[in-house]
Amino acid sequence: MTASKPPHDESTTLDSTAHIMNRITSQLAGQLSRVSLDGRRRPEPPAPGPVPEVAPAGRTTPPPAPALVLVAHGSRDPRTLRTVTALVERVRELRPGLSVHLGHIELNEPLLPDALASLDTGEAILVPLLLSRGYHVKRDIPDMAAAAPARTRVAPALGPHPLLVEALYDRLVEAGWHKGADEDARGVVLAAAGSRDPESALDTSRTARLLADRLGVPVIPAYASAAKPTVQEAVRALTARGCHRVAVASYFTAPGYFATQCAEAAPWIASAPLGTHPAIARLLLHRYDQVAHPRGAGNCATSHKQPALAT
Repeated sequence: MTASKPPHDESTTLDSTAHIMNRITSQLAGQLSRVSLDGRRRPEPPAPGPVPEVAPAGRTTPPPAPALVLVAHGSRDPRTLRTVTALVERVRELRPGLSVHLGHIELNEPLLPDALASLDTGEAILVPLLLSRGYHVKRDIPDMAAAAPARTRVAPALGPHPLLVEALYDRLVEAGWHKGADEDARGVVLAAAGSRDPESALDTSRTARLLADRLGVPVIPAYASAAKPTVQEAVRALTARGCHRVAVASYFTAPGYFATQCAEAAPWIASAPLGTHPAIARLLLHRYDQVAHPRGAGNCATSHKQPALAT
C-alpha cells in the first residue's frame, strides 16, 4: 500500500513567499539608500562612538581640579613643620575634595621635587607660602616646577594682601594691642625675614602701609637679615618720632629663629607669627583660585608646559 502525501498547505507557502519578498525589499531599500540622486554611492555612516559620561544634571562630567601644592621654605625648627602641616589641614577643611600637597624648598621633607614627582603627569598649581617676591618665588620654585613631570603653574607670593593685614591685626590683639588713650604715642615695627631683592622690600613696605591704615599708627618695615633697617633701628626711629609704646608685628608664616630674634627686640609687645590663622588658609586658596580661574586680567602666575597666562 502506497503511503499518501500530506495535504498541501497553501497558506504556509504564501507566508514563506511573503517573507522572502519582504527580505528582498528591505535589502533593496537599504542598498538604494546608499545611492544619491545623481547615481553616486553615499559614504558609509560613521560607527557610533562611546557615549560620554553624563552628570545627573545632563552636563558632561568636568575634569578634576588641579592639585594644590603649598610650597614652604623649610626650617630646622620643628615648630615650623608642625605649623605648616596644620595649615595644610586647615586648607583641606576649607576645600573638601581638593587634592592638597606640601613641598619644601629645602631642609624639610617632602622636598618640592619629590612632592611634584608623586603627582606623575597630573596638573598642579603651586602656591608659595612666602610673603613677598624674591629669589625663591622668581627662580627656585619656577625652576623646580619646570623640571617636574607634572603640568604646573605657579601662583604669586602671598603678599601684599588685605587678608595678611587681617591676620597681623588679630595677632597684635592677641598679644595685648587694644584701643586706648595712648594711641598717639604708639608705633609698630613690621618684622620680616628680609631679602636682597628690592621687590621683596617693596612688597613688605606695601603691607606696612596697609597695616598702618588699619591701626591708625605709624608702621615701619624692618628685617632680620639681608636688608635694612633692622628691628632695633626701626624701634629707635619710632621712638625718635615720639612713639613711647612700640610693638613688633611678626611678619613670618611660622615660628623659627628669625621670628624669635625679632620678638626679643620688642620694647613693648610682640605678636606671634601668622601661622594657622584662618585668613592665611583663605589667602592660599585665593591665590590658587586666581590661577585656576583667572577670569582674564590681573593674573601674574607663571605657567610651565603650557601657554603662559595673561599678566
